[in-house]
Amino acid sequence: MLKYKSENKKFARNLRKNSTPWERKLWYLFLKDYKIRFNRQKPIGNYIVDFYCSKAGIIIELDGSQHYSDRQIIYDKERTDYFKSLNLKVIRIINSDIDFKFREVCNYIENEINKRIDKN
Repeated sequence: MLKYKSENKKFARNLRKNSTPWERKLWYLFLKDYKIRFNRQKPIGNYIVDFYCSKAGIIIELDGSQHYSDRQIIYDKERTDYFKSLNLKVIRIINSDIDFKFREVCNYIENEINKRIDKN
């Protein structure tokens, strides 16, 4: 079981209730009924990730335009490095790909899951 900052539990619940259109689309059209379980807005350490699959050790992060500022790039790298230290793979997907390349995004996620599960 991954440890997390207890204060983040309430914040994560609020994020689930107020998810972005891209998070809702990926969740309801793909991840919610996926063959292995995913969690939405999962607290891990001091962070909250968009989607997490414990069986595959995969985190999916959806990135909007705010992720391209210098400050956010540094913050995202720190998060990714932390998750890598826990042997978790971070998949970053830009929101526009959810809009315009949804099937390709789903195939990419499935391929990454299969790689991680086959490796174990």
